[in-house]
Amino acid sequence: MKHWIERIAEELNERDVKEHVIASGTSISGSIHIGNSCDVFIANAVGKALRKLGASARTIWIADDHDPLRKVPYPLPESYEKYLGLPYSKIPCPEGCCANFVEHFEKPFLDTMDDFKIELEVESGEQMYKDGVYDDYIRISLEKAPEIREIFNKFREHPLGEDWLPYNPICEECGRVNTTYAYDYDGDIVSYRCQCGHDGTMDIKTGEGKLTWRVEWAARWKIFGTTCEPFGKDHAASGGSYDVSKIISKDIFNYEAPYPVPYEWITLNGESMSKSHGVFFTPGQWLEIAAPETLNYYLFRSKPMKAKDFNPAMPFLDFIEQYDRVERIYYGKEEPASEKEGEKSKKIYEASQIQVAETMPFQPSYRFMTVAYQVAGNNTEKIFNILKKNSQLPEDMERKEFSEIDKNDVERLEARITHVKNWLNTYAPEFVKFQVQKKIPRLELQDNQKEFLLKVADALEARDYTSQEFHDALYVIIEEMDMKPQKAFQAIYKAIIGKKQGPRAASFVVSLDKDMVIKRFRMED
Repeated sequence: MKHWIERIAEELNERDVKEHVIASGTSISGSIHIGNSCDVFIANAVGKALRKLGASARTIWIADDHDPLRKVPYPLPESYEKYLGLPYSKIPCPEGCCANFVEHFEKPFLDTMDDFKIELEVESGEQMYKDGVYDDYIRISLEKAPEIREIFNKFREHPLGEDWLPYNPICEECGRVNTTYAYDYDGDIVSYRCQCGHDGTMDIKTGEGKLTWRVEWAARWKIFGTTCEPFGKDHAASGGSYDVSKIISKDIFNYEAPYPVPYEWITLNGESMSKSHGVFFTPGQWLEIAAPETLNYYLFRSKPMKAKDFNPAMPFLDFIEQYDRVERIYYGKEEPASEKEGEKSKKIYEASQIQVAETMPFQPSYRFMTVAYQVAGNNTEKIFNILKKNSQLPEDMERKEFSEIDKNDVERLEARITHVKNWLNTYAPEFVKFQVQKKIPRLELQDNQKEFLLKVADALEARDYTSQEFHDALYVIIEEMDMKPQKAFQAIYKAIIGKKQGPRAASFVVSLDKDMVIKRFRMED
């Protein structure tokens, strides 16, 4: 069984190419999120797989920073509507912290690449135009405008005008690029008119203009020698950008289009990600609540065109448990449900790892640590001891004291503590959160609930328990008293956190200071 990334790499490796160039690109129209950055993650993974096969491969990322602003991205004010139509590169930084609009949204994304160990050759669309990289391709496109127009018209309901040229100058009057219409040229001088009423000319060598997108994309493939490119499903639609650019690439620029890897959009809580509406989740936000490998796993566990919905609230805990299970299967610490699941899990795990460790990394339960953290705070040693009390450690670690555990294990525990803390503070629903009350809460307990708590206090005073032993002891008392479990557990939660519900009662109580719990259950302040 092969992972889909491996299959792509093998197909590419069969081609007669000296060096593979896997291209990715992103429009800098606002925050770069886990949806529109799939290009980068897929491109990086394909490049790694090619190099593993012994092929030469480089990965590039083009910032489409010369495109026009079409919508004001969240959280910019409405005043930014005055920049609609201007190239991103011409718009000022919204907070005055960066050189311009582009750097403001590009920098946070590129800063995360180190965490994912992704090495990219970063290119700027604007700089390519300024440096004259596109000049010869603009000249060819102007000369062959009738042929390009004919290609476009095959896919259009309304044909382009006979004087249409595949180039958009930036209007020298209003500064917009999406409102101009180039209709004539003489050498490098292009004549255009703009919707603002201006009629003018511009020299292509100034870089103050751009090829229309589908022509630009085709030109870019030849410029970089692109052999593979991932892109969103909108470009892959029948008659869409890839279909048109593929023909332009071959017929106009004499270059075979790269191997396409289209992918489905990622939704957020069922909603389409939108920079203008503030519905997005960035790689940086992901790194606040989980390790980088888990995002790779999220992206690579299913084929690229399979729909994906991300929910950072409670479903995220299930997702992390799935990742941890796949890790255990990979290292032989858990049996898969079938041989097929085992093979598939191992391939997905390998694809998601920045570097596969020889032995299984320490894996403290994320879900359990949401409880441990709320009991012990940032105290790593206390959390370790809570894990130990609740049999949440590997066998070899169960016998050790905190001071004896390996430095790498401490770092992994501390990293997960940070992730859990951030998740609790930002995404956890209220019913997950609790706080151990310093004083006895105002209780409304029935007589049998009070009696139950007294019996539990006596049981705790008699001996020490593991969480499983205490769970069994609770049910012995519940059955002896002929109580409903729900009423019994409500009494525990009310006495400790002042709520009717909380984390699993046995492991929760065992995680707390024993003397405090005994006093609380006996109503001794």
